[in-house]
Amino acid sequence: MKIAVLGAGAWGTGLAIQLAGAADVVLWTRNPEHAARIAEDGTNARYLPGYALTGLGVTSDLAEAIRAADYLVSAVPTSGFRDLLRQTRGVGTPLVWLCKGFENGTMKLPHQVVAEEWPEREDVAALSGPSFAQEVAAGQPAALTLAAFDGEFARRAAHDLHRPRLRLYSSSDLPGVEVGGAIKNVIAIAAGISDGLGFGLNARAALLTRGLAEISRLGLQLGGRQETFMGLSGMGDLILTCTGDLSRNRRVGLRLAQGESLEGILRELGHVAEGVTTAREVGRLAVKLGVEMPIVEAVRRILDQDLPPREAVAGLLNRELRDE
Repeated sequence: MKIAVLGAGAWGTGLAIQLAGAADVVLWTRNPEHAARIAEDGTNARYLPGYALTGLGVTSDLAEAIRAADYLVSAVPTSGFRDLLRQTRGVGTPLVWLCKGFENGTMKLPHQVVAEEWPEREDVAALSGPSFAQEVAAGQPAALTLAAFDGEFARRAAHDLHRPRLRLYSSSDLPGVEVGGAIKNVIAIAAGISDGLGFGLNARAALLTRGLAEISRLGLQLGGRQETFMGLSGMGDLILTCTGDLSRNRRVGLRLAQGESLEGILRELGHVAEGVTTAREVGRLAVKLGVEMPIVEAVRRILDQDLPPREAVAGLLNRELRDE
């Protein structure tokens, strides 16, 4: 079986390393110099340093990467997903994507972008859940959810991509899995802010719990199922991203709490933090659908309106009392 992993960031590289143990894997990066450095060094020093890329190929030639592939695994960020779909339109190969977010400017989830660019395709799925690239690359155990509208395809793809240290569960709740994976990044920024301000473990627990309520409210409006938000791609991913030190979105929040500018944080981070764009798009979508999401709105105002984090927290704590 040949798998083309399209996108050589941290997560794409980590998954390619994991999949290479039992498949012919090709890792694609759009940058020829990046591909050459990976091939020469045997590691992706830019995005995932310290992990050897053995038993897989690296190329910047997209046609070469996807030729005769049994699966395309898109590991590009949400911002580049539509463009990749356009470049690979008509290939006919089953597609699994890893990006977690809402498309900037359209408020669309990845599966909605797929429906526009690859219409009438059923062999498409999202892979989501609690997973840090470094741990996957190191072969440490992880469990994820692979979701497709076509439940039979989800089960088949989960079987094909399953590895001894990477357990995959199948689901037919594609909107629910995507919503959980996207909005947890926004809540992780909030959790980082809370931790950075020294508000303690009680505050973090309350934030995660109410954040999950916001995820569920919007997810149900978008066609998701409640049980999905209690699973790996909902609560599981939320807990990991809000508490793990490897979380990029949590690190954004920690540094915002110290008074650093968003522009400087993102420049120094060097990786995509999907929660920044997602906060803006989810904020707009929540208003459009009439869904109450005060934590997301507070994060959006911190990011876009320079609202001081302490004022945002005060606003959340002083909201009108209500039943849970």
